[in-house]
Amino acid sequence: MLVGPMPTAPGCQPGYDGPMRKRDPLDEAMERLEKAVPRRLRPAVQWMHSPRSRPVRIPLGVVCIVASFFWFLPIVGMELFPIGLLLIAHDVPFLRRPAGRLTLWLLGHFERLQQAWHRHWATRADR
Repeated sequence: MLVGPMPTAPGCQPGYDGPMRKRDPLDEAMERLEKAVPRRLRPAVQWMHSPRSRPVRIPLGVVCIVASFFWFLPIVGMELFPIGLLLIAHDVPFLRRPAGRLTLWLLGHFERLQQAWHRHWATRADR
């Protein structure tokens, strides 16, 4: 008879029967996106990632993808395609990994550009 907490194997969480799964790239991308957007937009990103938003997320994703085909119009553009893909990827399992990796790649470029911009203006302010 064991007394005390159950021993766990390395890489396992207490109460979990199998090894820890690798983190989903889409979940990681959404967390980084929440930090990258302005504070006023964070609740919208959090809601988009929640299961409650599924009835809105799928039709909105389809509308964004269809609207991206009208890229030549002044208001809608090609930027709607990745937004629609990101919205639909939450609910389509085979799109989760590529959409998450693409979002992480884009966020990495955005963060490097942002850092370069801050360095540029910091050196100009020193003059």
